[in-house]
Amino acid sequence: MGMHDFRQLVSSGSPWELTVGYSRAVRVGQRIFVSGTAPQFEDGECPEDPADQARRCLEIIETALADAGGSIDDVVRTRMYLIDAADFEPISSVHGEAFHDIRPANTTVIVAALLDPRWKVEIEVEAIIPKERSPMR
Repeated sequence: MGMHDFRQLVSSGSPWELTVGYSRAVRVGQRIFVSGTAPQFEDGECPEDPADQARRCLEIIETALADAGGSIDDVVRTRMYLIDAADFEPISSVHGEAFHDIRPANTTVIVAALLDPRWKVEIEVEAIIPKERSPMR
């Protein structure tokens, strides 16, 4: 069997997923790839505070990981996209709260803009589920 026999798509229900052609997360075997995640609530609202934005991104990410059979503890890499270097301290503090004991590889970059001007951060993660928990649902 090829690795695509084990491909699981996780949707957040966003209409953009079909329009753009992407999934909130994709699981292939023991690996989970979570798309760049914006700090938006279901009603389209977005917190103003950069730390609250990072918390919201991580809430969405945790749900996607759980839907794919993983957890935040399985994360091995994070990428954070910020539009303002001044927001690094509050956003990285939230990352530190979530990943203090897990310590994934991380890349943080400053970008010119994100899709919505209210967004100050977007976060994506990759996770590997340990073999003892790896059977697909």
